[in-house]
Amino acid sequence: MEPQLDHAVTDSVATVVIRHPEKRNAMTAAMWRALPPLLHDLAGDPAVRALVLTGEGRTFCAGADISTLRGSPEEAQGLAVRAEEALAAFPKPTLAVIRGYCVGGGAQLAAACDLRFAEEGALFGVTPAKLGIVYPASSTRRLASLVGPATAKYLLFSGELIDAGRALRTGLVDEVLAEDELGKRAAEFTRVLVSRSQLTQAAAKEFADGRTDRDGHWAGQARGSGDAAEGVAAFLERRQPRFGWSVPTSG
Repeated sequence: MEPQLDHAVTDSVATVVIRHPEKRNAMTAAMWRALPPLLHDLAGDPAVRALVLTGEGRTFCAGADISTLRGSPEEAQGLAVRAEEALAAFPKPTLAVIRGYCVGGGAQLAAACDLRFAEEGALFGVTPAKLGIVYPASSTRRLASLVGPATAKYLLFSGELIDAGRALRTGLVDEVLAEDELGKRAAEFTRVLVSRSQLTQAAAKEFADGRTDRDGHWAGQARGSGDAAEGVAAFLERRQPRFGWSVPTSG
């Protein structure tokens, strides 16, 4: 089977699967190129309220396919950064579901997701120092904001792998589950995500990511949405809320 990104939408959750089992789901140049337009299409689909990124089988992603670096490492890195930025900019909640190796470009993609759930045996590493590559500034800043400067330096300076327990302690992942519990927990959590207010989620995502020029925009969206009134009414009536606001499909 050719290396590819597969996707499906079920119960308002888009699942994107990194599929390159011969090389532990390493990302080829074609796969890096394919991710931004795929995310654009999923972002514009009103049926999609959350996105899961995972790898086929027992591995999340072992990084970039090293054979793609033989030509121009700078070009290959540019492809990875564009894919990472597209994932970070996805306007709805994103969850990386991680088994096995999450290394190099795989860690770059996982860090660009909003949240990360990992299996107990997962291993994490950021490995440019093994190849003499300068890790992109935007990726370094994202990693440091997630785990703190000291852990970011540990990972980047050494290229060493850390286990899921240490990843949890440093904030690189949000939950660690047993092998037979990860899929169940991810499905349970995404059901929670799609039941919540998209308005709250979209605004919180921008604020948490450091955007400071949209306070007025979100205040206006809140006033016009009716979501707060619906949420209060649903609480008082002991029913599930029916939030009306949704992420715009364009712009």
